[in-house]
This record gives sequence, C-alpha cells and structure tokens, in this order.
Amino acid sequence: MKKVKIGRLTLKNPYLLAPMEAVNDIVFRKLCSKCGAGLVYTGMTNPLTQQNLSLEDKPAIQFFCNTEKGVKEFIKKHEKETRLFDFNLGCPSKLAKKANIGCFMLDDSSKLEIIEKVLKIARESTKKPLTIKIRKSKNSLQVLKIAEKYCDAITIHPRTCAQGYSGKPDIEFAKQIKRLTSLPMIYSGNVNEKNAKDLLKYFDAVMIGREAIGNPNIFSRLTGKKNLVTFKDYLKEAKKRKFYFSQIKFQAMNFTKGMKNAKKMRLRLIHAKKLEDIESIFELSQTKHI
Repeated sequence: MKKVKIGRLTLKNPYLLAPMEAVNDIVFRKLCSKCGAGLVYTGMTNPLTQQNLSLEDKPAIQFFCNTEKGVKEFIKKHEKETRLFDFNLGCPSKLAKKANIGCFMLDDSSKLEIIEKVLKIARESTKKPLTIKIRKSKNSLQVLKIAEKYCDAITIHPRTCAQGYSGKPDIEFAKQIKRLTSLPMIYSGNVNEKNAKDLLKYFDAVMIGREAIGNPNIFSRLTGKKNLVTFKDYLKEAKKRKFYFSQIKFQAMNFTKGMKNAKKMRLRLIHAKKLEDIESIFELSQTKHI
C-alpha cells in the first residue's frame, strides 16, 4: 500500500476521509479509521467561535477564517490533539458566501494578503503539518505560490465556486496545478471506488467525501482490510457518548444508503421519535422487508 508523506507526517495509505460538516463526528471518524482511512478530518472549525471539539482520535483539523485574529491561539490550543491543520479555501456553501470565507475568499483578490497572514501565523504557531484546500479559481496560481512558502501539502478540488458540488470537476486543471508545484497534492472531487486508484497515478492522495457518507466500508474495500462496520457499530458508540438524538437520526439516514428497502427505511426514520424507534427499524431491515 502506497504511503504518503506530508511534512513530518507519514500516512499509512493515500485514502483520506474528506472534511464534512455534521457527518464527521468522532464516532464516524473512528469507524472510517477502523476501516483503513489513512487520515480523517474534522468538519470546518472557526478559530473565533470553536465548538467543543472531540479530538481523542487525533484527526486533521480543518479551519476557516477571513482574519488572522485568533488563529495563533487556536492552533496552540489544539496542536497536541491533531495530526495536521488544514486551512479551507474551498467551501462553496451559502454560509461561506455570507461570511466571505472558503472559496469566496479564494475568489476575492483583495483577500490574498489575509490568506498569506493566516498561513504565516499558522506556520509560526505549529510544528505539525500545515495544508491548504483550494478550488479552481482565477487566484489559484497566486495562492499556490503563497502556499509554497508555508504549507506541507495542497488539496485541490477542481470545481469553481459557482459550480459548488455540481457539474464535472476539471481534472486537467488539477493536473496542471500538480505539475506547477513540488508539494504533495491531495485530490478532491467525485472520488469513488472506481476512480480512486486511477487518480493516484497523478496525485499523492485522494479525499473521499460523499461516497463515504454512511459508508465507512469504502475504505476497507480500497485498502483490502477485512474490517466491516454497520450502523449498529455507530449506534453503540454514539449511545455511550450520549450523542444528541438528532445527530444519531441524521447518521441513521446516511447509513441506509445502499441498503435494501432504503427508501422505506428513510420514511420510517423521518417519523422516529426515540432511539428505540431507530433500533427497531434497523433490526427489521436485517430480518424482513419493511
């Protein structure tokens, strides 16, 4: 299995769990790690308004900001609890647009100075690897040059901000960026079991996002591990940690993907009011059609 070196960090394989808001709670991350993910990420975290992060599994921490304020303190606080820090300039969400962060910050030429300040402060504040995530943008090459001063690797999602997660990612653009830098490059965008190994002919690692939702076993299949997990594994650990019912229900919906009678299960889950309801739905799915 191909290993990946990012700064001082050596990953056991190039299959990474992409940072996803809400999806990447600590239990889901642990299941993906058990199934073989080479690295798992938190969802996006704001250094100024950080929530209580569960970091006992030492994930990569992805953060966003449009000011350098609070970055040093944030990184110092969490340096021992993470494997690397990732600065997000790729998020295309409505909230990102409203706050002028993520890819909207990347597209804004007036923000290049702030981007460099954030990376400089982050680099000075940690010995852990520092990476940056970018999209296809008029400013991609300029940010690449900035990143080369401070970062240990770059993640490229070759869709534009306007595309969001629709349309085809421009893989040729990503290859062009790869050719222009000596830094390790992580590819993100529509990665699945069919194309992951082929993409690794051009990139150092791949991020798996939507294909991993409700499906930690994708990492088992890609890495040849025999570890397989089910929603019951998620539920058992989530109950121990006293997760909110809404989070467990959200993940239950995700885990129906690919199951027999998934549509009927989701309809029942919509009306679930307590954990026992969810448990009975998944028990029934193993014994008969519902």
